Amino acid sequence: MAEQVRKVKFGILGAAHINRRLIPAIQNSTHAELHAIASRSLDKAVDAAQKHLIPKPYGSYEELLADPEVEAVYIPLPNDLHGPWTMRAADRGKHVLCEKPLGMTAEEAQRIVDHCRSKNVRLLDGFMWPHHPRTASLRKVLEAGTIGAVLRMTGSFTFMMDFNQPNYRHHRAQGGGSLLDVGCYPVYFARWLFQAEPIRVWAAAEVRGDVDVRMDGLLEFPGQRFAAFDCGFTLPYRIGVEIVGTLGRILIPKMWLPPEVAGFQVILNNDAATIHTQPAADQVAALVREFALAVREERDPNPPPSEAVKTLRVLDALDQAARSGSIVSLSG
Repeated sequence: MAEQVRKVKFGILGAAHINRRLIPAIQNSTHAELHAIASRSLDKAVDAAQKHLIPKPYGSYEELLADPEVEAVYIPLPNDLHGPWTMRAADRGKHVLCEKPLGMTAEEAQRIVDHCRSKNVRLLDGFMWPHHPRTASLRKVLEAGTIGAVLRMTGSFTFMMDFNQPNYRHHRAQGGGSLLDVGCYPVYFARWLFQAEPIRVWAAAEVRGDVDVRMDGLLEFPGQRFAAFDCGFTLPYRIGVEIVGTLGRILIPKMWLPPEVAGFQVILNNDAATIHTQPAADQVAALVREFALAVREERDPNPPPSEAVKTLRVLDALDQAARSGSIVSLSG
């Protein structure tokens, strides 16, 4: 009989709306358990704890980090708080699963990664799609050369936001804007797809106040390969990807938030589509499992945190391109 892995005890910093996905994934995991939740308001923490049957509520993040039973924390706070609280958690010896993006800039993200390494704690940013089994199946189709040499992709992540409601996404100082919030998904995917870093980027954005609320971008990769994307808060809900090769193309609906049974279509030239469907899977549960195993096995999770830094380097360049109206070259 296989030895049962001791569950990693989690705490959550904040009562954010996104917790609705992570809480059941942790509570149903065979590798993790949810021990505590903290809010700046004890009443909110108590309400969340009672609603979700979490043993310990705390009225401050520091109190939760002081709990010796908490081994790892999930940080769903606004973007400008990811870095400070990740590093404070690392100072307390807590492993960190942090919502994406890991930091406000690549420079900050690198500081976060270095700090966590110096404290010997595991760190993973919260992109879920790399952990879905559909992603591994997609890689196999690409490596088999089914659609030939891949030369182009297009990807989107847009949704309609109510600008009359308070939201940190409206403020640049808090890491707001559509590029950091949802543009990071197709940008990361492009790097994953081409297994390379872009050499030049271009972008144009609609700006309200001091944040981009809609952006179109183009990334050039070595070998005249290109990735086009758009993101924003002013267009209907769109989360699809198209990959184009010399022999055909792949269509991936609902790439970032797939249904329980997810798949993709392979279309060779103008032939009928071949449907690749995965068994039922939960990408949130897969992310929690990978992070918990990395903690127990004392290794970097997969993907490693260096990927977060590399993606943010591209996001920094796209932001610069959109604000300057010029093409931005990347090096190193």
